[in-house]
Amino acid sequence: MGGGDGQELSTDNVKGIVLALLSSGFIGASFIIKKKGLRRAAVASGIRAGVGGYSYLLEPLWWVGMITMIVGEVANFVAYAFAPAVLVTPLGALSIIVSAVLAHFILNERLHALGVLGCVMCIAGSVVIVIHAPQEKEITSVREIWNMAIQPAFLLYVASVIVVVFVLVFHFSPLHGQSNVLIYTAICSLMGSLSVMSVKALGTSLKLTFEGTNQLVYPETWFFMLVVATCVLTQMNYLNKALDTFNTAIVSPIYYVMFTTLTILASVIMFKDWSGQSLGSITSEICGLIVVLSGTILLHVTKDYERIPQSRSIYAPLSPSLTTRLNGELLKQGDDDRAPDEEKALRRQEMY
Repeated sequence: MGGGDGQELSTDNVKGIVLALLSSGFIGASFIIKKKGLRRAAVASGIRAGVGGYSYLLEPLWWVGMITMIVGEVANFVAYAFAPAVLVTPLGALSIIVSAVLAHFILNERLHALGVLGCVMCIAGSVVIVIHAPQEKEITSVREIWNMAIQPAFLLYVASVIVVVFVLVFHFSPLHGQSNVLIYTAICSLMGSLSVMSVKALGTSLKLTFEGTNQLVYPETWFFMLVVATCVLTQMNYLNKALDTFNTAIVSPIYYVMFTTLTILASVIMFKDWSGQSLGSITSEICGLIVVLSGTILLHVTKDYERIPQSRSIYAPLSPSLTTRLNGELLKQGDDDRAPDEEKALRRQEMY
């Protein structure tokens, strides 16, 4: 298997690929487990995470999902220390496939023939990206990464992300967060792009430290750790809101598309991943990415949108009371006759 411009994949790249695939499997499963936990918590307390409730913190199933996600994120964290972001991030498409398949069988969220085609496209696009991915550049100190982070181009990107996130959180989220899926997922994705850059910096620092070159003596390492913690906590909060408010098969692909695009953009700016690659390799990577993103969109549109309440709840700015009732319908996955008692109880609570 080749990498870059016809070169063999390096050992580090192979390690990064394996870790990224394992990560995607765990994270995809965690979406489903956490949503089941959010449902149970909402039934028990009557207050959903999407409207500010935090009762899910007392729900064991939610914690099982969180632990599963943490395992996946740790694998993802380590993967970024071995391979470039333009290689690791698109492989997260597998999490969409895992999530969609499990949602089909566990949450009764139907996956149609086009959804299967979307899964195949995600896999095919990922293979193309792996074949043409750039080699990981050798970094000998966290200060090298710091110098990359303070480039004017990347500082402009960071400033833009912070401004947009503040506007979304303090203006659009209170007004349209419950009726437009893009609000919560945009916040997660924007913060996610910064967290990945910091994760790569921190992962590389720890890797060098374990290899004998201590990077913990540098303040830059601890700064990157602080950025990771801040971004991840913000992502967790708004991802919980998105999952509790909207259909899993809608949240997952939209989040993936936005997160992947922004992360690759940030990585290309900061780490200059495409520097030294031929135009053919870069074009192949972009085409592979487009195929992957198209596959996730297919997984998105193959959901059953015949129910007017679902489509209106996601895209129309409705009154708070109507939005609450319609979002209650989003938690009803599959046929009413087969809905679990806990879901019926939840819908009854939300109708009042």
